[in-house]
Amino acid sequence: MAARSQRPVNVGQLFHWAAERGRPTVMHLDRPFDIAPDSGTRFDVPALAATVEDAAGWLHGAGLRHGDRLAIVKENHYDFILLAAAAARLGALPVMIAPIRSEAHIRTLLTRISPKVLVMGTTVLARMTAAGIALDDPGMTLVAVGEDRPGLPGETLRIDDVRGGARPPVRFRGRHEPMLVTHTSGTTGVPKLVVHSPATTLAAVPFRIESYRLPLMTSRPEDVVASGISFAHNRNLSWTNGTLFRGPRKMVILSEPGLGHVARMLAAHPPTSLEACPNVFQYWEELADTRPELFAGVRRFISTFDAVHPRTVRKFLGAARVRLPLWAWGVGQSEIAGIAAGVATRSMVRPDRPRAHDATNVGFPPLVRVKVVDPETGRKRPRGKPGLLMVRTKSRCLTYLGEDDRHRAKDQGRWWNTGDLGEYAGYGRIRLIDREVDMIPGMSSIELESTLLDRLDRASEVIVLGVPGQLPIPVLCMRDDTLDPQEWDRACRGLPEMDKPRLVPWDEMPRTATWKVRRGELREQLLGSSDTYGTGQWT
Repeated sequence: MAARSQRPVNVGQLFHWAAERGRPTVMHLDRPFDIAPDSGTRFDVPALAATVEDAAGWLHGAGLRHGDRLAIVKENHYDFILLAAAAARLGALPVMIAPIRSEAHIRTLLTRISPKVLVMGTTVLARMTAAGIALDDPGMTLVAVGEDRPGLPGETLRIDDVRGGARPPVRFRGRHEPMLVTHTSGTTGVPKLVVHSPATTLAAVPFRIESYRLPLMTSRPEDVVASGISFAHNRNLSWTNGTLFRGPRKMVILSEPGLGHVARMLAAHPPTSLEACPNVFQYWEELADTRPELFAGVRRFISTFDAVHPRTVRKFLGAARVRLPLWAWGVGQSEIAGIAAGVATRSMVRPDRPRAHDATNVGFPPLVRVKVVDPETGRKRPRGKPGLLMVRTKSRCLTYLGEDDRHRAKDQGRWWNTGDLGEYAGYGRIRLIDREVDMIPGMSSIELESTLLDRLDRASEVIVLGVPGQLPIPVLCMRDDTLDPQEWDRACRGLPEMDKPRLVPWDEMPRTATWKVRRGELREQLLGSSDTYGTGQWT
């Protein structure tokens, strides 16, 4: 009876707790789990708990023990969190790494982790092998998951090779001990490995917000809740926690953002709640234009990880056919959860609404304290004056794995230096301006990019790069990879002077695992330079 009444604070308890509560939720996958390729695409909650139990068994068979580290590097899918839960049941520390573009960065992260067991997706493993990067660390067991691929190392183990041992003991780590490691988006280089405990995640209020009964904002028993995020990140933990607690009818997993792929899933399981990363929603705008019926029943859209542009919000709220659709957005960091959050309605994102009152980048701190300080003096800035955003929260991470000094440089007493620029906007609200490293003096690239997106209907991405000694350089992804000069001239009227636009196809834009654009890499790619106005010392 105690298991039914006590909320879990360890990810290793989460699925078993939900199963014991008898939640009727059924999860529908867009493809089978990499760790259970023969188990289909439909899982109820007991089946999810059983998959965690099975994974704990074969991880133990691979040699994973209490206090060891497990590295998970695989294709994007929800089973990241199932593997993390399995490792946590053994008292091991799971480290979840999305299939980031750079094989060298993956190798660097693995060196910092020193895992006892490495679970790697076959697609990533084939990339590493083709790049000539060895994965034969002494004392490490490599287990490949996913479809067979040519060119895999001959000594690679598969799940069946380490399955069949005795049922391992369940030994959870303490409330304030490391429980889970995710990584930052890595927009400026090698991602940082962010270490969290039960106390800084499932026991912290920001991670539990979605489990509270909030009118219009939380799931109901009849809901169909779809998610298309990067499942290797902390957001998957908080989403899972809140969704399993509320118990909607369906959870729908979108592991990759391809338009045809997503259209198929949304047609089969029409969502009432839909979440994705902001840049993925931008990409899906084409579906909102051509297949608006897919979003007709959505009453709650959710975007996290990064700022979202008004045009994106406007298109999806316009496609919804419910009485009062809402767009909930949040901006945060892997280290601290949320920084600012807000809700938008159709009327709040009208095209004639002044940018200074933009409902998509002016929000409230979500149960955390935020202050704006001068980057040089550390003194608080008055309303309307930009500065660095400092956050105080109980969900702050413990450290960076392998980079304690880097963590201490951003940890200023009880305050955390986010490296983001913003300003007070009155009534407790914060206006987001830019990342400090990406700043352009005298303007906000967020607002400039939003304006250009509003004026360029066929653009699926707009990035404005600040380069010292040059005009700001706009980089555009157009749906048909063309831009009429007159179309560009009309879009630029009344805006600060910019250099000529560069066109880059959407799938060639350098991105993080959360589909953010890697602006530093884009600068190098287009300009052969890494110079910025910002210092980058807080990235």
